[in-house]
Amino acid sequence: MSQAVDLLDPRLHAGRDLRPLWRELRRTEPVRRQPVDASAGLAVPGFWVVTRHADVLRVLRDARGFSSRGGNMLATLLRGYDSGADKMLVVTDGPRHGALRGLLSAGFGPRGLGAVEESVARSTRALLAEAVARGSGDFVAEVAAQVPLRAICELLGVPEADRARVLELTGTAMLGDESREASVETRIARSEIMRYYLRLAAERRDAPGSDLISLLVGAEVDGRPLSEEEVLLNCYNLVIGGDETARLAIAGGLLALAEHREQWERLRADASLVDRAAEEVLRWTCPVAHVGRTALADTELGGVRIAAGDAVTLWCASANFDEEEFALPDAFDVGRTPNRHVTFGFGAHFCLGARLARVEVRALLSELRLQVGSFRVTGPAPRIASNFVRGVSALPVEFGPAAGRR
Repeated sequence: MSQAVDLLDPRLHAGRDLRPLWRELRRTEPVRRQPVDASAGLAVPGFWVVTRHADVLRVLRDARGFSSRGGNMLATLLRGYDSGADKMLVVTDGPRHGALRGLLSAGFGPRGLGAVEESVARSTRALLAEAVARGSGDFVAEVAAQVPLRAICELLGVPEADRARVLELTGTAMLGDESREASVETRIARSEIMRYYLRLAAERRDAPGSDLISLLVGAEVDGRPLSEEEVLLNCYNLVIGGDETARLAIAGGLLALAEHREQWERLRADASLVDRAAEEVLRWTCPVAHVGRTALADTELGGVRIAAGDAVTLWCASANFDEEEFALPDAFDVGRTPNRHVTFGFGAHFCLGARLARVEVRALLSELRLQVGSFRVTGPAPRIASNFVRGVSALPVEFGPAAGRR
C-alpha cells in the first residue's frame, strides 16, 4: 500500500484517513525515501519521510544537524530554498534565530499575552453565544476562524477601526487549496494584507506602541534594525501561524467531540478535564501535518543513511498516533495523560504561538461546557486539500443551549 502513495498529492490528504498508512510505515519503513517526479522541475529529487515519534523528536532536537533554512515545508524544501531564510523566524537558524526568537518572545510571554488572553476569553464567549442563539451555522467561519484572528489583531496592534476589514482580508487570504491554483480573490487579498502591514509598520516607526509590530520596527538584530522585508515577513508568519493552528484545532476539536459523544459527556461533567482535553484536541487534530528540515551532514536515522543536503520531512500527523508513545493512540481521550504530542514541534523551533493556541482551545472547551447543552454536525465537513495543514474548511453545526441559558 505505501509504495503507491504520493504524499505530495494534496488530494490524498483531503480524501483519506491516513492513520493506517502511517501505522504501516512506522512498522515496516519508519524512515522512507520518496522520489519526486523529474518532470515536475523541482530542484530536489526526493525526500525522506520520518514517521516514528522518537525519530521525529530526535531531528527536532538536533538544530545543528538539521537546518530549517532550506524550507520548513515540502513546498519550499523541494525548490531547494526559501526566500525568507535568515529573515523570517521559522526559516532561520543559529545565533540569528536565537536573537529573533528572543525579540518576538517578549510579545508571547505572560506579560505580553495577558491582555490578549482576556480578549480571547471575551471573544470566545461572545462568538459562541451568538452561534448558540442563531441555533445553526458554519462553526469554522463564525467561531473557529474569528477567535484566533481577533487575537492576532490584538497582538499586532491593528486599530479597532481597521479590524473588520483586516479580518475579512485575512480570512480570504487563507482559503488556499493546494489542489488548484489560488483564485484571483485570494491573491488580491494576500496582496492587500501585505500592503496593509507595510503601512502599519511605517506608522509604528513614527509612533511606536506596545504591540509586536512596534517591537519589530524598533528592535535591532546583529547590530542593525530589521529591514522592511524582515518586518513584513515576520508579521505575515505570525498571522499565518497564529491563525491556522488554532483555527483548525478549534474546528477539529468540536468535530472530535461530535464524533465521540462519550468524551463530550465526560468533559461536560468534569471541568477539571479542560486542560487535558485541550492537549488531546491538539494531538488529535495536529493542524500541521509535517515539518521540513535539510540534513547538514551525513547521518543515520532509524537505521537508514541520510546524506548531507537531503530533504527530510517529519510527519507529526503520524508521530502523534505512534503506539510506542501513546496508549491506544486511535482513541480520542479527553483525560489522556501523559500526552507528549509534537503538534507544536520541539527544541529550538518550538512554536512561538503555542501558549496562545492553548489559551484559545481551552477557552473554546470551557465555553462549550457552560453554554452548549447539545450539538450535532448537520452536513459535510470537507477537509482542506493540503499536504501541509490538516483540518476542515467548513463545519455546519446545530446548537442547543445549556439548561438555564437562553
